[in-house]
Amino acid sequence: MRRSPAFTLVEIVIAVAIMATLLLLAVPSLEGVLADRKLRASLDAFNNLVRQAQERSVSEHRAYLIVWTDKNVFLQPEAFRRDEDRQPVATFDLEHGQVLTLSFPAALSAKQPGEWIFWPTGTCEPAVVYFAGRAGTWTASYSPLTAHGELTNYAAK
Repeated sequence: MRRSPAFTLVEIVIAVAIMATLLLLAVPSLEGVLADRKLRASLDAFNNLVRQAQERSVSEHRAYLIVWTDKNVFLQPEAFRRDEDRQPVATFDLEHGQVLTLSFPAALSAKQPGEWIFWPTGTCEPAVVYFAGRAGTWTASYSPLTAHGELTNYAAK
């Protein structure tokens, strides 16, 4: 009997088992990468909204508000002009299961308003923003002079 140069069934089964084990080990880390990407996208989108509020307040010489609702967070002028459209300038939509909360560490009252103001000078009230969603959580503390957020907590699932 002559032996052909092919793999035996046992060798193929062992190779498939090794590949399946490697794939099972890679799936959780891939899910972590995808969660991190979604969480980073939410942080970048919110920081973009803050940047727009600051830029518009300085360039238009008027105050802008970032306003919180249950379904989204949006940017609008503090006071509208007569001929101005009363639609939000920019919006950060919250997906199902996402929560974005605002707190003011320097506030004198316990009840926190759902609005964050940016004055015509580009300064704002110091604020802490907390985000929670399926991808994870982040917390950012925003400086009153620069409105730049310092990430104090970031945890992808």
